Amino acid sequence: MAHLRTGVWGPAEFVGLPPSFLIVEGLLVGTLGAVAIVGTAVFGAWTGRPSLADGEAGLVCAAALALYLVSVGAGRALVGIAAVLGTCLALQAPQAAAGVVLAEQGRVQSVVVTSVEDGRATDSGHGRYLCSVADADGVALKVRIWRGCGQTTQPGDALAVVYDPKGRVPPRGVEPGVGVPGPLRDLALWGAALVAGSLVAVVRSYRLSAPSEAPDPPGGGVART
Repeated sequence: MAHLRTGVWGPAEFVGLPPSFLIVEGLLVGTLGAVAIVGTAVFGAWTGRPSLADGEAGLVCAAALALYLVSVGAGRALVGIAAVLGTCLALQAPQAAAGVVLAEQGRVQSVVVTSVEDGRATDSGHGRYLCSVADADGVALKVRIWRGCGQTTQPGDALAVVYDPKGRVPPRGVEPGVGVPGPLRDLALWGAALVAGSLVAVVRSYRLSAPSEAPDPPGGGVART
């Protein structure tokens, strides 16, 4: 059971508080992993590189973090937790990255609602109202808007959307009476969880000595006659 527990949760062969260098290493590894995952998405959205902006590079960073934890001997369960947290962060980073671009260089324009769809009544499962809109010239936007689109919205109503003049990210609606939140604020909780998970994994990977082979069962090395 002790051998199994060590493999799952890590050896953690220290008494009292963990060594300070382990804490520093865990914080550094987790922080670098979170920054790399989010940073690649922001850089990709800012420069218009879909391969980075879509979160694929973030998934690679999450996998690299998991491999590092495996290399230092972290417990399998903690490696799995860190990998899941890194994956969740990578999947949510593209939306936040697009928000950064729109917050810094986006422009607001008024569009006209052409149709309203109740997402709760379809198989999409979004649970939101989705508005198809067109600009002042009658050109329909390729994306449907859900921010600012509600139950009382009707075709012909005007909505405000923020768009990127360079077309690097898709436009999104602006909810009336709601300030623009920090685009990366929603990722703070996932990033903090990833740093904490990496910290625990690194700290519990500490060994005083090299792992030994499991003892042979009684009589396992005795030759039969």
